[in-house]
Amino acid sequence: MEMKRRIHLELRNRTPSDVRELVLDNCRSTEGKIQGLTEEFVNLEFLSLINVGLVSVANLPKLAKLKKLELSDNRISSGLDVLAEKLPNLRHLNLSGNKLKDMSTLEPLKKLENLKSLDLFNCEVTNLNDYRESVFKLLPQLTYLDGYDIEDREASDSDGEVDGDGTDDDEDEEGEEEDDEDGEEEDFDEEEDDEEDEEEVEGEEDDDEVSGEDEEEDFAQDGEVDEEDDDDDDEDDEADAGKGEKRKRDPEDEDDEDDDEDDD
Repeated sequence: MEMKRRIHLELRNRTPSDVRELVLDNCRSTEGKIQGLTEEFVNLEFLSLINVGLVSVANLPKLAKLKKLELSDNRISSGLDVLAEKLPNLRHLNLSGNKLKDMSTLEPLKKLENLKSLDLFNCEVTNLNDYRESVFKLLPQLTYLDGYDIEDREASDSDGEVDGDGTDDDEDEEGEEEDDEDGEEEDFDEEEDDEEDEEEVEGEEDDDEVSGEDEEEDFAQDGEVDEEDDDDDDEDDEADAGKGEKRKRDPEDEDDEDDDEDDD
């Protein structure tokens, strides 16, 4: 993919002034030059042009806020004076895997007053005698060369280097604090949910007890009603029995009355 097309895709409907990080690794540069990158990227802090076939950085626009530039695995052999002209605030420069052969090609970097870290891995210049001592002498503003300081102490993560996403360490710490707060809120919500579940369970038990009491009351009422029905049935049986006795006595009484009339 050509560099211009890649830049267009990386914008993602943003304006160039909104971009702080731009990664164009492995795209194709026309004639070994930077194309499509303009001074409109006024807030750009991190630019990566790894393995894009660059021979020259002559077309690099002025990027006053750029702090980190990745140019490794290209074919740059000279012309580094452009970096000092266009990137006055550059702090980290990676030129690993380029065609830099002697110390004179690095001399223009003296004008990069804010340069703190320089990488030259796999460049021919690293094969020179007293390479490290010579570079630190040529560029006294340097703190780290190929990841180590002048006393061979490895660079730490707290050297103020801009992260790949264009954010500082302080912003990352704020993000972590926000995540912790979110985690605490989630734990608090889970505790509230547990309490609500317990209340629901207790409410269900109370409902069961109330239902049991209602059933006992209903049972008691049914028992009383049944007893009353039994009493009514007993009274009806006694009344029927009285009627039967009366029926049995009636014929005898009639016969007695007939006999009395005959005697008269």
